[in-house]
Amino acid sequence: MKTAKFLVGAALLAGVALSSCQQGTSKAKMVTEIDTVSYALGLSAGSGYAQNLKDFPGGMEVNKEILIKGFMQGLKEDTANYQIKQDELFPLLQAFFTKMTEKDKNEATLKNTQLLFENSQKEGVKVTESGLQYRILKEGNGAIPTKEDVVKVHYTGKLADGTVFDSSVERGEPAEFPVGAVIPGWTEALTMMPVGSEWEIVIPSELGYGENPVGNIPANSILFFDVQLLDIVKK
Repeated sequence: MKTAKFLVGAALLAGVALSSCQQGTSKAKMVTEIDTVSYALGLSAGSGYAQNLKDFPGGMEVNKEILIKGFMQGLKEDTANYQIKQDELFPLLQAFFTKMTEKDKNEATLKNTQLLFENSQKEGVKVTESGLQYRILKEGNGAIPTKEDVVKVHYTGKLADGTVFDSSVERGEPAEFPVGAVIPGWTEALTMMPVGSEWEIVIPSELGYGENPVGNIPANSILFFDVQLLDIVKK
């Protein structure tokens, strides 16, 4: 899916970029409705893909000049001058994106390993067999939830750089959800917490969302939560 996204976007961006190179700052002549729609489509695609290029795999920068040349040869079906055979295109691009994705993953793994080790050395931090880390700020004396229970909690979730990605505290309303229906790190922590407890929990990416980016949470992210277990909701 990522490969297809970049391929389609690259073609659209190339067309817009080529038009810009050829016409400088001259304005497009929009006489008919189709002209207007065509311009809007190009502008939308070009500006959108320009943003996507900033997150190109591996952090590398695309050579837009060569991209445009490839696009134009493909658009003109100038097969005699193709510098890469058509049946080699997809395997080549697929191999590249796979390599860059693996590179990003390996770098994230090394960074996460160091971060988790450093956190585990902090006073009061405990580490479970799965790798979940937690520190008890306040020990409650209520019941401990099971996976079948629904709980009421207040929480604030942060990334390693301190960015808050979700917070029931900021919304001003506790959250309620089934213990067994959340990410594994949450489930494990909640099934150890007595009601009334306040914990800091650090969830390794494999106990969170793993390689899948979710909302404003990047792939392979360690998740930091301040959690208050307020109650077990009666069924």
